[in-house]
Amino acid sequence: MPAVYDIPVNRITGEGASLADYRGKVLLVVNVASKCGLTPQYDALEKLYSRFKDSGLVVCGFPANDFGAQEPGSNEEIQTFCRSTFGVDFPMFQKVAVTGPDTHPLYQTLIAAQPKAIGDTRPGFRENLNGFLSSKHNSTTNPEPGILWNFEKFLIDRNGNVVARFSPEVLPDDPAVVAAIESALNS
Repeated sequence: MPAVYDIPVNRITGEGASLADYRGKVLLVVNVASKCGLTPQYDALEKLYSRFKDSGLVVCGFPANDFGAQEPGSNEEIQTFCRSTFGVDFPMFQKVAVTGPDTHPLYQTLIAAQPKAIGDTRPGFRENLNGFLSSKHNSTTNPEPGILWNFEKFLIDRNGNVVARFSPEVLPDDPAVVAAIESALNS
């Protein structure tokens, strides 16, 4: 698997980039969606970014339309929504696939590096999702180690190592997330 810094990505505005642009920083990589019940996490992500950016944290938002078609907009529409609704100032990237045969290489690498997410309520969350999806006559979510839903969070330390993964229902300001970020920032 390639290192996270070596994988090309595109900024939401279309310019080519890579996470190497943030080498030496602590990264929180999140697959985001604008029309999800978890979308209010954008607010907590922005607050987390504002709180820790001067210490070296960068939140990286990767829109994905893989779950319930909850990110149907164009990259421009997503950027406008995030800025106007939640004041998002952290870096946003172009829409990617985080599950299935077209999974972006970054997400393939993140999942391989950290196959299991932290989240005490993950089994119940999965059960609720499966019930929701079954009622919609849709497919069920991926089993571990795949991405469960929108707003799964991967923490990458200053050396590019994936050091933690948090389930979608674990809020960005959850004490476990904050403690992991502080530990990575202090390493």
